[in-house]
Amino acid sequence: MILSALFFYLFAAICVASAVMVIVSRNPVHSVLFLILAFVNASGLFVLMGAEFLAMILVVVYVGAVAVLFLFVIMMLDVDFAELREGFSQYLPVGLVIGGIFLAELLLVGGSWVINPNVAKSITSAIPANVSNTEALGLVLYTKYIHYFQLSSMVLLVAMIGAIVLTLRHKASVKRQNISVQNARTPELAMSLRKVSAGQGLQDADAAEWVQ
Repeated sequence: MILSALFFYLFAAICVASAVMVIVSRNPVHSVLFLILAFVNASGLFVLMGAEFLAMILVVVYVGAVAVLFLFVIMMLDVDFAELREGFSQYLPVGLVIGGIFLAELLLVGGSWVINPNVAKSITSAIPANVSNTEALGLVLYTKYIHYFQLSSMVLLVAMIGAIVLTLRHKASVKRQNISVQNARTPELAMSLRKVSAGQGLQDADAAEWVQ
């Protein structure tokens, strides 16, 4: 019991410290590295809680894919972070309001045992006691909370589409493929027969038409 408590405080302290360093670090590469450290320690907390499946998913998916992808993108893209911080004071009030809402939600979740002591038992009430951790998670997500699971999936889908729309930039100098125009081409539009005199070749005036 004492050993479990020591590991809990160790993982929790490192996780909180890493999360703070993600926010306060000036170098984005260092922020991603601290984020990976926070994920690893959070997976250790899941192991202590008996949720081995969530711990492995956190390491494999978030650390092995998402965080490493963030690191590669930050290192490869030449992002001007000074330009990104120019509108910080402009959006600070909105950020404080949203942060206050998130803080209130976290406090309500953390203090739910005071508001309703049985709220922690209500989630696992419909799960049999003789099932594994992975099967219990599937029973909760895909039976009792299937609508909330689908709703959160729709929110993530809308967020993904919104991120693509906001970051998509069309450049006028880049040639893009138009499928409808290509399908509508006829042999008369695709080919042009010219009678070229021997030794002369095509004239410069015909160059634009041939390129088109």
